[in-house]
Amino acid sequence: MLRRIIALTIKEFITILKNKKSRMVLIIPPVAQIIVFGYAASFDLNNVQIGIYNEDPGMASRELIGRFQGSKTFKIVKYLSNDTEIPPLINLRKAIAILHFHRNFTRDMSKGKPGQLQVILDGRNSNNALITLNYIHTIVADFNRTWALEKQGRTAPARLVVRSWFNRMLDSHWFIIPGIVALLTIVVTLEVTALSVAKEREAGTFDQLLVTPMTPFEILVGKSLPGLIIGTLEGTFIILVTVFWFDIPLRGNILALYTGLFTFLLSAIGIGLMISSIAVTQQQGLMGAFMFLVPAVVLSGFATPISNMPHFVQQLTLLNPMRYFLVIVRSVFLQGASFDLLWMQYVPMAIIGILSLAIAGSLFRKRMY
Repeated sequence: MLRRIIALTIKEFITILKNKKSRMVLIIPPVAQIIVFGYAASFDLNNVQIGIYNEDPGMASRELIGRFQGSKTFKIVKYLSNDTEIPPLINLRKAIAILHFHRNFTRDMSKGKPGQLQVILDGRNSNNALITLNYIHTIVADFNRTWALEKQGRTAPARLVVRSWFNRMLDSHWFIIPGIVALLTIVVTLEVTALSVAKEREAGTFDQLLVTPMTPFEILVGKSLPGLIIGTLEGTFIILVTVFWFDIPLRGNILALYTGLFTFLLSAIGIGLMISSIAVTQQQGLMGAFMFLVPAVVLSGFATPISNMPHFVQQLTLLNPMRYFLVIVRSVFLQGASFDLLWMQYVPMAIIGILSLAIAGSLFRKRMY
């Protein structure tokens, strides 16, 4: 059994590498896309979730908080009672910013001194953090003008003290480039697997494969291994470029990252083989892969935060393996996350992979019998 699987795997590699177009697909797009996305991609923000930690019992902090409550831009998700509630809110992505009012905020402003308002930002999505900070600046500046007119003060009464977690300089590349690991890996893996069976059907060699002693399981494994190996190599290449070329720190557990990569590839291979087993020609296989890739990228959170999408669309993203791997790769790179924070991302990808591979195997079996 193992000998037959290895023979089929070698045959798949030879087929891929002998074809000039296949070699170009494996080499040129990843290099070109990582350069283009790495230097040119940017994002917009549509929704801002914040937490309020107010230690000041005075009027000034309540008035400023009221401005955030009345703003259509912000949604206050929680009012905190102590500083130990801050890390879970940021780490679990329930809020992108925390506003911390110092206990002497009103008293200092009443004395003509600047009141201290600390802004704690989630720097993992630097673009969202910067836009959020600009929105906060706008509201605080308007409050300052009103306060100065009412109190006839000449100095700005509220002063922002900004602290960004995970991405101190709010460099947008730190958010964008790790996501490219997921994007390019799924593109290459789907292209390899979505064409594997369709290519043989079009060439007339799939029927020859059916009359060999190989079982559907062995065919499935033999068709899966090239995509798994190529996807792992592509992912490793992009990770190395991310760390050593773009100088983005890899803070987390490398084993946690590769566990996520393996389960992600498992789900991508299963989806690709499903597409390939249905397609009759290579053109149909490519079209099927394209039809899956476009919505998968859009609904992954790569460009648009999932929290900004309509509720029914958010539910649809739960079927997308790229959604989960993006959380893993960005959390490992920027947050230093390990298995205890990421296991809920592994499980859905593993389920998607097992189910899709089972369906692909069933389709192979129907073709054989």
